Amino acid sequence: MALLVRVGTGIGLGMGLGIGAGAAGVGWFYSSLLLDTSERPLYPERVLASDDATVTLAASRLTSQPGTWGLRWPGPDGRPDTGGGLAVIGPVTTVRQREVVRPLLGGPVPRPGTSAVLDAGPYDPDPGARGLPFDDVEVVGPLGPCPAWLVPADGDTWVVMVHGRGGSRREALRVLPALHGMGLPGLVVTYRNDVGAPRSPDGFYHLGDTEWTDLEAAVRFARDRGARRVVLFGWSMGGAIIAALLDRSPEAAAVAAVVWDAPLVDWRATLRQQARNRRLPPVLSRLATAMTSRRIGIDFDRFDLRRRPPAHRPPTLIVHSTGDTAVPVGPSRDLAAAAPALDWPMRYLEVPAVEHTASWNADPAAYERAVTSFLAEVLR
Repeated sequence: MALLVRVGTGIGLGMGLGIGAGAAGVGWFYSSLLLDTSERPLYPERVLASDDATVTLAASRLTSQPGTWGLRWPGPDGRPDTGGGLAVIGPVTTVRQREVVRPLLGGPVPRPGTSAVLDAGPYDPDPGARGLPFDDVEVVGPLGPCPAWLVPADGDTWVVMVHGRGGSRREALRVLPALHGMGLPGLVVTYRNDVGAPRSPDGFYHLGDTEWTDLEAAVRFARDRGARRVVLFGWSMGGAIIAALLDRSPEAAAVAAVVWDAPLVDWRATLRQQARNRRLPPVLSRLATAMTSRRIGIDFDRFDLRRRPPAHRPPTLIVHSTGDTAVPVGPSRDLAAAAPALDWPMRYLEVPAVEHTASWNADPAAYERAVTSFLAEVLR
């Protein structure tokens, strides 16, 4: 009997260690995905037919989304920057069994059979694609120079624009003409780990916890060149970067307004959502979050803005879509509802159906009206 107990205990201990090691491995893997700065473009959609006027795509949740989109496909070697293409496609006109038809509004015609992806950024490669003059400049941050686009205008209120995790400056090309039309100079920035920018010392994203210092350098760049006030405009993790600056930087005093598109206003809620996307059970999600915190030293409590609002709270517009599977809409709703009690002037616009950072795509004119009317009101 004693022998059986000892054997049973040993087996139980071994199983427990094995399960524990397996859970730790999954947590480490998920944490590594979150912090990984490398790009791995995917092309999940398929072009079924095309001509000078239309593109027919295999029907999916993504290809059926409303609005105006880019359709991007890779070059022969699978990379988007070596012979690939980018076309602009309009709203769905026809839905047939297993396929959708969309108008081709601009760009090359993709070949039938091409693998592609719907891209929320339908313009390449720089503000010239939107007919805007611009200068390539460098913002010198704590780790070194970061490339930026400077789109000049006559005003002394500048808009500094910050893309999200894994994104690029192209995100800003959608709304830049509307902001330029208001006479607002635009500074579209990069930060550590972006193409052309310095690597972080450990090679990881820090989820806004260090990237905000690169944004701080960009605000200082704008002020040194005549900006009296600054508007911060951020997508996705760009929202977390902006929030950290508002809480930690003396430059926050110059920020007159904020526009957030699908912002990360609660990192833990976002990590739970992304864990569900990968079918991780809640216990592994918590483990991965704890591992991430230890690996990069981030305090996720500081990125729950409803409970820990930033020290500086300028008038803010949040735009978020109900179809966002990457950054959940709930925390944005909750923050907007709590804003009066937080002494935070806030306007909230919810857009139906579309995916992450695609509120502009759903209805460009309505999105731009919302942004420009908000800024016209708070900057007067």
